[in-house]
Parts: sequence; structure tokens; C-alpha cells
Amino acid sequence: MADGIPIEITGLTKRFGAVTAVEDLGFTVQPGKVTGFLGPNGAGKTTTLRVLLGLERPDAGTATFGGTPYAALPRPLETVGASLDASFHPGRSARNHLLVYATAAGIDRSRVPAVLAQVGIAEYADRRVGGYSLGMRQRLALAYTLLGDPGVFVLDEPINGLDPEGIKWIRGFLQALAREGRTVLVSSHLLSEVQQSVDDVVIISKGRLVKRGTLASLELDAAPRTIVDSPDRAALVAALDAAGLEYTEGRGGLIVAEPDPARVGHAAFVGGVELSALHRLKSGLEESFLSLVGGGDES
Repeated sequence: MADGIPIEITGLTKRFGAVTAVEDLGFTVQPGKVTGFLGPNGAGKTTTLRVLLGLERPDAGTATFGGTPYAALPRPLETVGASLDASFHPGRSARNHLLVYATAAGIDRSRVPAVLAQVGIAEYADRRVGGYSLGMRQRLALAYTLLGDPGVFVLDEPINGLDPEGIKWIRGFLQALAREGRTVLVSSHLLSEVQQSVDDVVIISKGRLVKRGTLASLELDAAPRTIVDSPDRAALVAALDAAGLEYTEGRGGLIVAEPDPARVGHAAFVGGVELSALHRLKSGLEESFLSLVGGGDES
């Protein structure tokens, strides 16, 4: 097994004509952890990964593996296992698909049955890939990343298309790689897909970094608020307006931008409003994530 080395993105900018897909992006992915690379569709995730893997040339900045660009790695498949825009010849078997890449990279052919077993599709090794389900193709793409037994993994939306059993399996798979000291970067547009797998998060929106840190720190960023409701919603609105409290409509009442329910309750009391609900609400991880990324332009 190759040693895990950090992925280092520094001042990365990539433009396509008048469109800036990634702007001054910087973050580091450390070995021994699963890092989620998150953002809505079009946020610039795939562009960043394509630059990292030498498929696009940056307009500014660098994207390296321990200081070395992908194109300069002496044996890339034995350093980095990458799954990005995976494509397969529909008439070729999974075994032959992997044998082609192993032979081209000078990797021992015995790795092919080993990695097929590791991802759980050994019994389908001689079936044509054209007959594979999307989930089986995802597993085949993972088998390819394992061929060189690398220390770094870069996986683009690996959970897409998997059934619940497959999702549970891949979460354990990713964590096992990290426990072995490997560097694991996993992209997704949904936090809910990866939140049970990742240790750290890097979140981008519209090509720019909006958050990096531990998954726990994302939850801490969620601003506490208060839920309040009344049989007389109009009177409650008037009382909140009179107290200068900001709020939005929610399914369970008014969501007030105030962490202290006592202050909200006092405003209702002063206004003579009967309350049917009053409690503190702390945003969940997904809500915090969505508040960070907002929308996303295609890039």
C-alpha cells in the first residue's frame, strides 16, 4: 500500500471563457480521514477534481498530491485511485476492463481478481458491463481505483445509484481506507449522502470556498432560533413586529431569529397573545449546509 499524502489546493482559479468555474480556492485534505467535498450541482466540484487529476489546466494556483502535480507522479495509479466520469465498454467484461488498465500501468494482473472481490462483484467478473446496474458500475469504478493499492483516493459522487445496502457498504469501505492511513476525498452535492462517512468537510458554492472544518463544526455553525405559534397567528405577528423580532413562516409556527425563547415569550405576553408552541430550534446539519451554499450556477 502506498502512503497517504495530503491533497493540497492553493489559490486555484479556472475559467471557461467568461465563466469563472473556480475562484481562488484553497484547502488541504489530510491522510487518515474521509473528507467530504460538498456543494450543489454546478458549484465547481468536478472542475476542481479535473484540475487536480490533470484533465484541465488551471488559470492560476496549484492542485497537487504532497506538492507533486498528478502529471508528474512516477506511477500515478499506485499513488492515486480516482473515479471521475467513469466510462466502460459495454461489450467488455469487468475482468477484461480492469486487465486492460492493469497491463497498461504495469500492475500485477493478480490485483484484478483481488479488487473485484474487495468491492463485492467477483461473481459477476465475466459478465458484460453493458448488463450491469448503476450500482454495480459504481463498484466497478471503485475496483479500478484500488488496482494500484494507492494511498490517496479521489471519488466523485461514489454513492450515486447505490441501494441502501450498497450505501451502507461504501460508508464502511471509505472509513476502512481512512483507518489504514489513506487520504480519502469524496465529492457529493448532498450532505445527507455522506454525513455518516466523513470526518471533515470542504464546502464550495459558485466556485468559492464557504466552509472547511470538521463535520461537528458545521453543526456548531447552525444558528439557534425559536419556534413560536398561537391560535391567533395575526396577533402573534403583531406582537413580534412590535418587539422588533425577525421571523419567517414555518410548518410548525413562526421561526424567530432569536435564540432565547424567553424573549419571544415575553413579546407575546406583552402583546396579550396566547401561545400554543414555544421552544428553541437548532438547525440540523443539512439545514446548515443549505444555508451556506444557497443556489449554484452551472460550472
